[in-house]
Amino acid sequence: MAIRGILKMGNPDLLKVSEPITDFNDAELFSLIDDMIETMKANDGAGLAAPQIGVFKRLVIFGFDQNDRYPDAEAVPFTVLINPEIKPLSDELENGWEGCLSVPGLRGVVPRFKKIHYQGFDQYGDTISRTVEDFHARVVQHECDHLDGILYPMKIEDYRYFGFHEEIFKE
Repeated sequence: MAIRGILKMGNPDLLKVSEPITDFNDAELFSLIDDMIETMKANDGAGLAAPQIGVFKRLVIFGFDQNDRYPDAEAVPFTVLINPEIKPLSDELENGWEGCLSVPGLRGVVPRFKKIHYQGFDQYGDTISRTVEDFHARVVQHECDHLDGILYPMKIEDYRYFGFHEEIFKE
């Protein structure tokens, strides 16, 4: 296991569309997932997409019991999600603050679907199928955007609500 470097916004590789994973239950895949877990934990992340560490495969991880970067967020079960598909369950959008390990120190308000159904596979090739809402739905949408070369600042609608964390959340 190793903590990997995280690509930062401005690196053109973050704009790449990732390829599907076809080999499951594989030592190389397990090693990648272990590295992603270590990297996410070391950076206090809520999630991490493989492209953020320079691996352009359709793989995201996410989940936490409690996260200092999102102190008011409900727990999200730890999940390894491969080749995800997301389906919004209504047109209802919800604005919420987001940050990103590839956009360090900044936060922005992003509209996301409030309730979604997502499906994909775990590292063993077993199907994952969940209906979720609120912060869980936000995290999944955020991480899966990375697989298509999308960073959250690209989705911000009002740049008055984008800036450095310490300026926005002054006490």
